[in-house]
Amino acid sequence: MKVGLVGFAGSGKSTVFSTLTGLPAPVGHGGEPRLGTVKVPDERVDTLSKIFSPKKTTYAEIIFCDVPGEHGAERKGLSRKALQQIRDQEVLCLVLRAFPNPALEGDPDPLADLEAFHTECLLADLEIVERRLDRAKKDKLEPIELAAFQSMKSTLEQGLPLRSLSAAALNRDSLKGYTLLTDRPLLVVLNRAESEAAQPIPGAMAARLAQLHAGGLVLSASVEAEIAAMAPADRSAFLEDLGLKESALTRFIRTAYELLDLISFLTVGADEVRAWPIKRGATARQAAGRIHSDLERGFIRAEVIPYKTFMEYGSEQAVKDAGRLQIEGKDYIVADGDILHVRFNV
Repeated sequence: MKVGLVGFAGSGKSTVFSTLTGLPAPVGHGGEPRLGTVKVPDERVDTLSKIFSPKKTTYAEIIFCDVPGEHGAERKGLSRKALQQIRDQEVLCLVLRAFPNPALEGDPDPLADLEAFHTECLLADLEIVERRLDRAKKDKLEPIELAAFQSMKSTLEQGLPLRSLSAAALNRDSLKGYTLLTDRPLLVVLNRAESEAAQPIPGAMAARLAQLHAGGLVLSASVEAEIAAMAPADRSAFLEDLGLKESALTRFIRTAYELLDLISFLTVGADEVRAWPIKRGATARQAAGRIHSDLERGFIRAEVIPYKTFMEYGSEQAVKDAGRLQIEGKDYIVADGDILHVRFNV
């Protein structure tokens, strides 16, 4: 999962990046994106790795990209370069300032910043959609594609993000190759002062996020970055002082997985124990394709052991001997924690 961190000047975006990745905050990074990769903690992977002693253990990963802030304090808009760097991300994470910053004039107004960012993304998408519809007058579009662009234009003109359109309302198969910002999942981080780190998102902000089909969480990057840099054994006490039970990264991962409706299935063996993130509701054949396209193309069946069943019996062979191994076809809906072994023939 590639998550792009964006925000207006002074929002603390780079400090949020340090909080989530554990990497030190830079003095400046020359207008180039910074990348940081973190592993998604999973106790099931830890347990299975101890049982199988594989050559390799692979956790799901999140790649954070600190997109350089080219918006400027006057907020005149997103530059073309910034827009392109944002388009390259799978998920957008907007950092909003909700703390006093002596370097900036005026009080923080995170709701206004959210509206400014949404408007910039909406206008950028509308430009692409209208340009494509103008070309359609010369180049005849397929009816499905034409309907999709007309639907998107209507949605954007109403001030709504494209992510608000369901799969049934918008056929996205015809949109491959188009990077539309408001169709990207959006997660908003409200970056607060230390004293407000444990306070919930205000009602007005929560309501607006719901309208924008976006997720949200609160953190205090300045102090939580320091906690993230501590030894694991020391973190709990400092988090407790803030009124928090989990680290910023743990809270971020949970919120992101809920927003994207992700689960993880598992593969095990002597070579590797691995977690594979996938959309909830995905079929066994789609899960096979997540591993390798050959497995999806030549899919025969999936041998499935739910994680709890595996732990109940302690080994694959014991599960088989008890008659608890599930033999599933291509349309089986994969559940969180399923251990899959895909049989295929290409």
